[in-house]
This record gives sequence, C-alpha cells and structure tokens, in this order.
Amino acid sequence: MKNQKITVQYMAVTGMLCALSFVAVLLGRVIPNVAGFLSYDPKDVIVVIAGFIYGPLTSVIISVIVSLIEMLTISSTGPYGCIMNIVSTCAFAVPAAIVYKKMRTHKGAIIGLSLSVVVMAACMVLWNYIVTPYYMGVEREQVASMLATVFLPFNLAKGGVNMGLALLLYKPIVGALRKAKLLPPSSSDAEKKVFNAGFTIVAVAVLLTFALLLLVLMGVI
Repeated sequence: MKNQKITVQYMAVTGMLCALSFVAVLLGRVIPNVAGFLSYDPKDVIVVIAGFIYGPLTSVIISVIVSLIEMLTISSTGPYGCIMNIVSTCAFAVPAAIVYKKMRTHKGAIIGLSLSVVVMAACMVLWNYIVTPYYMGVEREQVASMLATVFLPFNLAKGGVNMGLALLLYKPIVGALRKAKLLPPSSSDAEKKVFNAGFTIVAVAVLLTFALLLLVLMGVI
C-alpha cells in the first residue's frame, strides 16, 4: 500500500511538472527570437527541478513527453525540432540532477547547474552543426560560421538564465508540493539549508547577468 501511494504521488507530481513545462513553452513563445530562429523557453527550469526532486531519469521522461506534445501541437520544426529539444533539455537537466543527487546542498546545486550550462552549450554546438542544415535547408558551412558567434553565446545565455531561475524557483515549487502532501517532508538538515539569503543573491546575480546577455543577443538592448 505504501509503495502504491508513492507511485501515485510520483505520477501526480510528474504529470503536474509536465503541464508546467508545457506552459513554460507557451510563455517562451512571446519572447523575441535570436537570429530570427533561435527561441528561448524556460521549460528546462521545470525539468531540472524535477530532476532535483526525483533524479535524472525523471528529467529525461518529462523532456521527452513535453517535446513530443510540443511537436504535435504548436511546433513547426517537426521531428528535427523535437530531437533538438530533447537533446538540449536533457543536456541541461541531467548533469545538474546527477550532481545534486550526490550533493544535496547549495554548493551541489550551483556546481551541478554550472556544469549543465557548459555541457548544454557545448552539446548544442555539435548538434546544431549536424542537424540544423537538414531542417533549415541551409549549407553546413553557413551553420558552421554561426557556431561561435550565434549558437554558443545563445545557449550560454539560455543556460545561465535557466540556472538562475532554477535556483530561485526550486524552494517555492518543492514547498508548494509538500504543502499539498505530494512530497514528503525534508528529512535532511542539509537540504533544508540549501536556499538561504546569500544563495538567493547569487541566484539573482546569475539570472540578471545572463538575462542581459540574452537581451543583447535578441537585439532588445
């Protein structure tokens, strides 16, 4: 009975986080694109928080589900866009979730998310070089010329913004789920102390820094 209850709670929370991730995708569509085709959406924030709660496999599951829903409903990039969404989100969420699973402290969260920003940016340089020519119908040389000047700074900015948002939103989201009795109370003193005032200042600084970079790339400022 206890295991059944845990399974039902897991499915309920995972379903809710899938829904929140898709809402984040919709919100991201009102944000201007970079270079006319690179779009920012904050779903990675929800996906990495899911990984912090349940582990990296849950991040992968939510990434696949939401990317498929996006492809079938609002996306115009088809299977190529779906694959790129899954790769990008997993490259960001999985490293952070792995590190945080082993080090459930503010240091673990920062190290994991910092690693995720680097991994995702590097990963998407490779995948954009390989896949983008097919679904955009352009020469590979044209894509190659944009790797260092467009794709890399965009993904670094995107990752940095999502890192800052994840650090700020983890505690409120987990707190709300615990109040709804969808998650058990924290049994770790270290975890209770993960998010403090100093940590919030760091998160806000990271968010503002990379948000400014993203706005520059969008041509807003």
